[in-house]
Amino acid sequence: MRIVIAEDNALLREGLILLLTSSGHEVVADAAAGPEVLPALLEHRPDAAVLDVRLPPTFRDEGLRAAIAAREEMPDLPILVLSQYVEETYAAELLARGAHGIGYLLKDRVGRVDQFLQALDRVASGGTALDPEVVSQLLTRKASAKPLLSLTPREREVLELMAQGKANGTIATELVVTERAVSKHIGSIFAKLGLEPDDGSVHRRVLAVLAYLEGNGAR
Repeated sequence: MRIVIAEDNALLREGLILLLTSSGHEVVADAAAGPEVLPALLEHRPDAAVLDVRLPPTFRDEGLRAAIAAREEMPDLPILVLSQYVEETYAAELLARGAHGIGYLLKDRVGRVDQFLQALDRVASGGTALDPEVVSQLLTRKASAKPLLSLTPREREVLELMAQGKANGTIATELVVTERAVSKHIGSIFAKLGLEPDDGSVHRRVLAVLAYLEGNGAR
């Protein structure tokens, strides 16, 4: 996989490069500041991008802005965003522009090598990888919205795990229920959020969260 990295912390940036190259990937470019990111992405057209949310010169949202601009130029570019903290506004804005091929992880996940690489693979394949804490805070933020109020506590648990990119079997194991029960909960979630039950998209597992965010103005 050809990857572009944007991270201002030199130690973390070099660590990411070493981790990815030792895992069989190719880091085609790395950036340390916001203005460097989009030109690198447009030049190299990578298979995926790993971007820090906050980059120089202002350390506010340069990485996010670069991610959004890149998706406008390359709509199918998989992007894995890293953040030191849960920044709800940034996460919601990124998701509201399209869920496929998007990841948002807290930086401490990078230290969990297997989880990080699995998340990157999932994003590169067009899926979604959201940090559990990000999902939890986004859903709590909109807890008063009617679509969420219509879900049962169990359906909310299933929705959070779906948004993290977990398969039915994994969800069943974590919630100590059968896969059949999980499937029923997912069907109910789709129905309550107004999603077509027979949508053939491979991204259906995150459409519920995306529809919820878009429908309630999480931007």
